[in-house]
Amino acid sequence: MQKILQRRVQPTKKYQPQTLSLPAGGLVIYPTRRASHAAPICLTAGSCSTVAPLPAPPSTAGAHFSHNPSSGSTKSAYTDTATVTAPCSARKFHSFHTQPAAVLLSSSRVLFSSSSSPSVGTPTPVANIASQRSAQLARHFSSSHSPSHNTNAQASAMASPYSVRKVAAPNTLEHRVYFEKDGVPVSPFHDIPLYANPERTILNMIVEIPRWTNAKLEISKDELLNPIKQDVKKGKLRFVRNCFPHKGYLWNYGAFPQTWEDPNSVHQETKAKGDNDPLDVCEIGELVGYTGQIKQVKVLGVMALLDEGETDWKVIVVDVKDPLAAKLNDVEDVERHLPGLLRATNEWFRIYKIPDGKPENQFAFTGECKNKEYAMDVIHECAEAWEKLITGKTQPGGISTTNLTVAHSPSRVTPDQLPPLPPNENLAPEPIDSSIDKWFFISGAAS
Repeated sequence: MQKILQRRVQPTKKYQPQTLSLPAGGLVIYPTRRASHAAPICLTAGSCSTVAPLPAPPSTAGAHFSHNPSSGSTKSAYTDTATVTAPCSARKFHSFHTQPAAVLLSSSRVLFSSSSSPSVGTPTPVANIASQRSAQLARHFSSSHSPSHNTNAQASAMASPYSVRKVAAPNTLEHRVYFEKDGVPVSPFHDIPLYANPERTILNMIVEIPRWTNAKLEISKDELLNPIKQDVKKGKLRFVRNCFPHKGYLWNYGAFPQTWEDPNSVHQETKAKGDNDPLDVCEIGELVGYTGQIKQVKVLGVMALLDEGETDWKVIVVDVKDPLAAKLNDVEDVERHLPGLLRATNEWFRIYKIPDGKPENQFAFTGECKNKEYAMDVIHECAEAWEKLITGKTQPGGISTTNLTVAHSPSRVTPDQLPPLPPNENLAPEPIDSSIDKWFFISGAAS
């Protein structure tokens, strides 16, 4: 429900009470008169933007903040609009010169009321601010209110308009993680764009499995809106085993949206069909992610696992916010700055099914990790395969292609055509059997 946040200041001949309408999250800062500009400043996790100029209040001392549950239009003659993406809890924040105040709450759009503008709800173009202080504030604010070790991991998602809805407790058959954009349900498989910038050099990755965890979580291909769920085999939840010296997954493991490894197509070099899944991704940055996180990543290379006769590509990437990201640009950089990681990755994929009684997995290219150029070619191929799938040129074969954003898709629907999602529960994980923590010692694993 849209919430109206009213900001009242002492009226003067020049400055009248202002109203900020925040339907869903963002950070708004009003400069004082001593600021060099009169435009409000919107800060999100990784960027700073201005909106159309607006008279700044003379002081925020004693300013009063209150919530109004109504969603009607403001009394002002017009409203400017700026997009903001920062799902966080509400709080006041003082910075910028001496007294400007800001409030951060759960919203996706901020409506600035003043004396002349387009109609309410019309987006206003935003422009970057070359302000180191603004950027510092954005980084600080986006990372200062998250729990313990997930502080920076949570912050990276604040630059995104997406949020998750968790149903039932983790480690249960009923557990699901749904995705929403500005409060509207979307499919992580089909509605989240593959590319995060116009140059297509940064990609969106959906984290399914955080590093060092064992639950085998994945995007559900056959369920409506493709939530993340735990894989099940013979009625039991699947966990990967700990193959000494490894614990769970070695990386933040997930998938690229809007990609598909086509099981109807044999790759000319691997000589095997696709595995019928979104393209798998291993993010090698230093921060542990969380299920449902959308990371912006750089592609570094790719391995071709041959899993039970199918090509199962594993794309190696790094979070663009990682301290080493500037130094990691291709596969040889991984070996230079993270020696042993590619070898450990190869070993892990080769042996991880052995404790469950299966043989070693094999690799194409004798296990070599192909370079960035090759990896980008694989990504383009899988994006084209998804395009054929979502437009109906390829039969889905049980895959749910329901989406809300792909204009040329016959499976596109509107929000009112979807059944309501279950309520968000955010429950604590159910206990798992202690056997999941057992270490398995594999003969020849280090070879």
